Amino acid sequence: MKNLFDIKDRVIVVTGATGVLAGATARYLAECGAKVAFLGRNEEKLAEVQKFCDDNNLQGIAIKADVMSKDDLISAREKVLAKWGTVDCLVNGAGGNKAGAVISPDQSFFDLDLNAWEDVFKLNMEGTLLPTIIFGEIFQKNKKGSIVNFSSMTAQLAVTRVLGYSNAKASIDNLTKWLSVEFAKKIGDGVRVNAVAPGFFLSEQNRTLLTNPDGSLTSRGNDIINATPFARFGDADEVFGAIHYLCSDASKFVTGTVMAIDGGFSCFSGV
Repeated sequence: MKNLFDIKDRVIVVTGATGVLAGATARYLAECGAKVAFLGRNEEKLAEVQKFCDDNNLQGIAIKADVMSKDDLISAREKVLAKWGTVDCLVNGAGGNKAGAVISPDQSFFDLDLNAWEDVFKLNMEGTLLPTIIFGEIFQKNKKGSIVNFSSMTAQLAVTRVLGYSNAKASIDNLTKWLSVEFAKKIGDGVRVNAVAPGFFLSEQNRTLLTNPDGSLTSRGNDIINATPFARFGDADEVFGAIHYLCSDASKFVTGTVMAIDGGFSCFSGV
């Protein structure tokens, strides 16, 4: 019987693949037998990724590429095509935040650094849109492919402080739905676009917001735990299954969805 979840030899491009969640996911996909292109900007981490793949006999290539650079992405696409001949899935994991786009407790909305807000919006939104344009051309040609975007719980609910990041991820939700319809209508039912919306996972980006230097929770960290029915932060490997599913044939009739991976955060009323 065919295994609908089998992704062996499926060619998957992952952007932001030197980050915590996207990077761990990319390694997992390679361990499942997929041919994975790890795209990122950090040369040291890319070298570590390549060594990891080589040492474990995995089908992976590490490619330096900035998701904001069309030339970088075209070059990356050509390298992937030269090695494997096609692309089956694109995981848009690149994104992030910066201090100026965050409203600190002693600030108000009117203190927002508009330039920082714009940088965060562009990194997350344009950094998803541009890879989709460059690699999506392959899906258009082949009339098949799966795109998985990284959204966030901050897109769906009003999460204080992270204004720029919230705005950007909300745009990812809309882009996911818009493209799912556009591609289905213009290309056909072989091309799908979905997103995952992680809840709260500790990363370099939010660690100082959620934990103290001694590892204890900050006031904000406690608020999040209290609003999460599972009463904990997520572990990186808890994102793997959803992305695996969306890259596989098990989700052939799924498009335009934003899948919450949040320990119940999005459904809890607080009571």
